[in-house]
Amino acid sequence: MKQSAHRFDISTRGQGLYQCTATIEEWVRRQTLQVGLLTVFCRHTSASLLIQENADPTVRLDLQTYFDRIAPQNGSYIHDSEGPDDMPAHLKTALTQVQLTIPMMNGGLVLGTWQGIYLFEHRTRPHRREIVLHLIGE
Repeated sequence: MKQSAHRFDISTRGQGLYQCTATIEEWVRRQTLQVGLLTVFCRHTSASLLIQENADPTVRLDLQTYFDRIAPQNGSYIHDSEGPDDMPAHLKTALTQVQLTIPMMNGGLVLGTWQGIYLFEHRTRPHRREIVLHLIGE
């Protein structure tokens, strides 16, 4: 078994879903493994990761609208030391995930036809988010 690890940053412009599939797939291909398991990890508590529809942008808009409705900025939160968008961002992260596990076969990720990997930024201000990749296989 061989293992490889890598990290990269995604600069966001505020809330939204930022596709990072191509960056991840390119790194995986360079590892020259044929079969394995990839872990994608987001090192933040106010942003998360999703595998989601990558063809119709209205899906991403509806997702963001839904999460804004269930974790609104104007909620009566105790934690507000980093601004009114901070606690809703933590709630959205808690309801999603910061880690994805994706199988690989024949040297590439086994994603479905309409699946893409996204960083889901929950804060309203721009941020630089760190993503860590860990691949194990042969």
